[in-house]
Amino acid sequence: MPSPSTTLSGFRPDLGMLFQFDMEMNRNGFIANRVAPVADVADQKGTMGLIDLKQFLKEPQTGRDSRGNYQRTGYTFEDFTFETAENGIELPIDRRRAAIYREWFDFEAMSTRIALDQVLRAYEYRVASLLYNATTFTSYTAAITEEWNDWGSAVPITDVTKGKRAMWEATGLYPNALIINKRQFDSLRNNSTEIIDKLESGGAGRSIEPALITRQILANCFDLDEVIVADSARDSANEGQDVSIAPTWSDEYAMLARLARTSNPEEPCLCRTVHWSEDGSQIGGTIEMYYEDSSRGDVVRVRHETEEKIFYTALGYLFSNVIDASTGDDVP
Repeated sequence: MPSPSTTLSGFRPDLGMLFQFDMEMNRNGFIANRVAPVADVADQKGTMGLIDLKQFLKEPQTGRDSRGNYQRTGYTFEDFTFETAENGIELPIDRRRAAIYREWFDFEAMSTRIALDQVLRAYEYRVASLLYNATTFTSYTAAITEEWNDWGSAVPITDVTKGKRAMWEATGLYPNALIINKRQFDSLRNNSTEIIDKLESGGAGRSIEPALITRQILANCFDLDEVIVADSARDSANEGQDVSIAPTWSDEYAMLARLARTSNPEEPCLCRTVHWSEDGSQIGGTIEMYYEDSSRGDVVRVRHETEEKIFYTALGYLFSNVIDASTGDDVP
């Protein structure tokens, strides 16, 4: 019976259905696809035009002159290049070992889950590294004076209000989201100086338990559309060293952002995930499998082709010194 060569692979949508993209991302606290919405492109690399936001704010003369002519205007744009790159993982599946342990778990499904998690976790880290970058946002940043886990002194509503105003003064647009991690979220829910006091006064003196403060309630406090909470972890230790767990989205930073709400590339937004699907890529990971004769086993492959790009730097406002991670305190 003929066997396929190692250069042939088969698309496995049945395995992909086991791990729906949004479900898996949310389950692991991944937020990359929310803060960098997908923009599909027809070519692997190319150039598009990006209009300076300030050009939309000019006040041209619009009066019709005495000869009946209307005023004419124009605009300029800068070349904005993109070039996607493929990221993927392969994981071998020993058929003999799979048969030995089949009563305990499904090797094929488990290997697929691990490979998918690694690809999506790497995607998450790329987006977090892109946005939590003090060098990129040098002109659009502020250090928090009273860290947000100093519950008696912190003034997060005041901090966010100042950041919102700074973005508006730079672009004429307000942010629609605050990006934080789970530990920062817990700290904000315990802030008695501004957040709990504000909610209690709004509720006619009714006591507010921190656990009742949801993401949306917190967003309402900040007058934002949403608060996006990241809750994924990574091992920050080098290969061969003891495990050192750290949040993918750092305790040091938080970000106000104007995020895209549509797939229209003309919508002003902070960033997007540029995705090229011509080679079979799916943003949530294309799952393939092939037989490898030399090891007498199968190999599962998960891959996708993207580039994570900042479109308008001024539509992100980076806070630093957000919480004091050395205290180990998340609740009072």
